[in-house]
Amino acid sequence: MFFEAMHPTWQAALAGHRTLLESIEARVLVDPSVVPAAALVMRAFETPLTEVRVLLVGQDPYPTPGHAIGLSFAVAPEVRPLPRSLQNMMRELTSDLGGATLFEAGAANLSSDGDLRQWAAQGVMLLNRHLTTSSGAAGAHFDAGWSQFTDEVIRVLNRARGSRLVALLWGAQAQALKPLLADAQVIESAHPSPLSARKGFFGSKPFSRANAALVYVGEQPINWSC
Repeated sequence: MFFEAMHPTWQAALAGHRTLLESIEARVLVDPSVVPAAALVMRAFETPLTEVRVLLVGQDPYPTPGHAIGLSFAVAPEVRPLPRSLQNMMRELTSDLGGATLFEAGAANLSSDGDLRQWAAQGVMLLNRHLTTSSGAAGAHFDAGWSQFTDEVIRVLNRARGSRLVALLWGAQAQALKPLLADAQVIESAHPSPLSARKGFFGSKPFSRANAALVYVGEQPINWSC
C-alpha cells in the first residue's frame, strides 16, 4: 500500500528500500488509532521527485483526531482553531510576505485555514520525519523505522535536486538533517512551536528567503498563498 501510493519517480528512486517500507507498514497499520488515515500516509510523495523544489521538514503528524492529513504542518480546511505552530507559521508568513506582490516574492494572500495543498502543488515537499503516530499520542511510532526511511528520502532529494532544492529546517531535530543536504540550499531557524517561535522563528523570513534561493538558481518562486 505505502510503496504503491508513491509517484513512480519515487518508487524508482526508493526501490531498494521497499522492504523497509513494507516492514514499517506492517508495524504501524496494526495500530487501530493510526493517524493520518492509511490512504493519506504517503501523501507527501504524490509530487514527482523531479518537481520537488522546497523541502519543509516536520517531526511527526498531529496526534489530535482529524488534524493529520499526510503533509507536515498542514491540517484539513475545516480544522479550527489551527494548531499553535501553524498559527505561528501564518503569522510569520504575513509579516514576511503579506505586503509583497506576486512578482516580487510570491505574495501571501492568506485564508483562515491551514490547508497547505497549494504549496505541495508547487513542489513544496511537506515531509514529516515520522509519517504516522497514534491518535492522541505524539511520537507513538518513533521506533517504527520511519526515520531510517525518511533519511534516505532526503539523501535521494539531495542527489537528485542539488542546489535547486531549498530546505527549510526549523528547530534542532530538523537541523540535525543538515549533513544529508550537503548540495542543497539550507535555511535554518528556530521552530514555530509556541515554546521557541520567539527565539528565532519570528522575523526569520523563511518564505522570502526560500524564494530568493529559488530565483538564484533559476527556479520560479513559490506563491505561498494558502
